[in-house]
Amino acid sequence: MTLSTADLCDAFEQLVQVAEPHFRDFGGQIAFAGPIATVIVQDDNTSVRAMLEQSGEGRVLVVNGNGSLRCALLGDKLAQLAVDNGWSGVVIFGCVRDSEALAEMPLGVKALASLPRRSAKRGPGVVQTATTFAGVTFVPGHYLYADGDGVLVAPIALE
Repeated sequence: MTLSTADLCDAFEQLVQVAEPHFRDFGGQIAFAGPIATVIVQDDNTSVRAMLEQSGEGRVLVVNGNGSLRCALLGDKLAQLAVDNGWSGVVIFGCVRDSEALAEMPLGVKALASLPRRSAKRGPGVVQTATTFAGVTFVPGHYLYADGDGVLVAPIALE
């Protein structure tokens, strides 16, 4: 990503949505951007895995885990799938685990916290539908920009 979220926010103030500052950086790539893909789950990462097994093509997977702090929705194995399949990042309204390994991977990862407990495997969540958290609506195909200052969403590519 060549422009910072601060610069993008200044240049496109009327166009962008700015996420509330709930997220911490866990991945080895702090700045990342790309078209949005979405998953909505509750303490179950089955759909997260299914999405990350697909070709990412530079997309960002946005996971609405409903802010749950009960289990992790992404760990080192799923993050490696993301790297191998060309995802640029993952934003999780929930938790991750294996934080030390995630920090070494060339992947953007933002989440609320790190927690060692794995998720359940009960079945699929909702994929590729608009979802709202942190004061932003994430729409599949819209664009997400993230760096150390935060997360922006725009309906079009800003670069």
